[in-house]
Amino acid sequence: MKVAIIGLGFRLGYLGQVFKQMDPDFEIVGYVDPAPAGMERLNEAGISPGRSYETPQQLIESETFDLLMIGSPNHLHLEHIRIGLEAGLTVFTEKPIVVSIEESYALAALLQKHGHDRLLVGLVLRYSPLYKDLRQAQADGLLGDVVSIEASEHIAPYHGAFFMRDWRRYSRYAGSFMLEKCCHDLDLYNGVVGARPRFVASFGGRKSFTPENAPENTGVNDLHVYHRKPSGWLGSDKVFDSDGDIIDYQTAIVEYENGASMTFHTNLNVPDEFRRFCVIGSKGMAEGDFVRGFMDVHDAHSSEKRVANRYQAPSLTSHHYGADEQMAADVFAHITKGTPLPVSALDAIEAGILALAMDEARNGRKVVDLAPVWRQYDACLHGSGSAQAKSA
Repeated sequence: MKVAIIGLGFRLGYLGQVFKQMDPDFEIVGYVDPAPAGMERLNEAGISPGRSYETPQQLIESETFDLLMIGSPNHLHLEHIRIGLEAGLTVFTEKPIVVSIEESYALAALLQKHGHDRLLVGLVLRYSPLYKDLRQAQADGLLGDVVSIEASEHIAPYHGAFFMRDWRRYSRYAGSFMLEKCCHDLDLYNGVVGARPRFVASFGGRKSFTPENAPENTGVNDLHVYHRKPSGWLGSDKVFDSDGDIIDYQTAIVEYENGASMTFHTNLNVPDEFRRFCVIGSKGMAEGDFVRGFMDVHDAHSSEKRVANRYQAPSLTSHHYGADEQMAADVFAHITKGTPLPVSALDAIEAGILALAMDEARNGRKVVDLAPVWRQYDACLHGSGSAQAKSA
């Protein structure tokens, strides 16, 4: 499989290695990136990045390939997706798919015109063995109707410090932390509920990565932990005095259109990190943790443990609990054989809309009703949206 890349950052540098492992004939024919942070990973793996081009248009006009991969900063995704679709290409974009409600409308209108099957999205957790088993338990009737969900994504201090130092610290480029990092998780639970979110409330802010908590102010001299993960574009050394506008903790409450509810919690300063869920249904409950590698399912009537699964990543260097490897294999099968994928561009837009609603609720200290958003989104998706929304 031959690919071209717009935005050769750390993520696509890593995925280049993974795709090469899944497909020995994987080849990058060219890329567009003024400062390709992912180049080092490709060099380490002996993978050529192909030729460098100044613009996406030059790349597309000069090379022949099977898939256009987009790993540019989030605020550029919509334009790069547009360029790819208008050129008649199949496009893979990293998450989040876009960075605002207005861009969600614009992308819906774009997909209405070009079809959404040609746009793939890197919501990689859909490919994880744990999530597949969760959905299988649900399909087997072990949970019954989903009633409520308690879920979280927490990251370690070194990872939180990366967000405070990287371009992702600016919401104008990333969208928000909830969108940039947690859209994975929100997509998973949207899928489990099987309905769209309707009402959203949220609270949060920054209380850990603040000047008074800087290690030098608390008698700690080892600062290496907060610079362990390198930053790329617009990188900074500042952690506890970051000029970014992202939060370092946030909680949200969601009610779905079918009446199910969810609480979601994220924190960037969790020393013993976890990424867990408890899905409680009318017939049973499923409890699991992606980081700690388990999923248990209990029957509501008998309290019997019906499922007791344990998981381990395929290697110490594997990201996302083995999901990247499965995603690469599935994308390759999709491109070469037309095999269906477990997640769509529409799933990605809807997860993004939920994340954006969480931030609107947090910023405005209000409950957000998403009904008007879904009406406009559906209108754009089916070709009856306003011209303003379509051109946003």
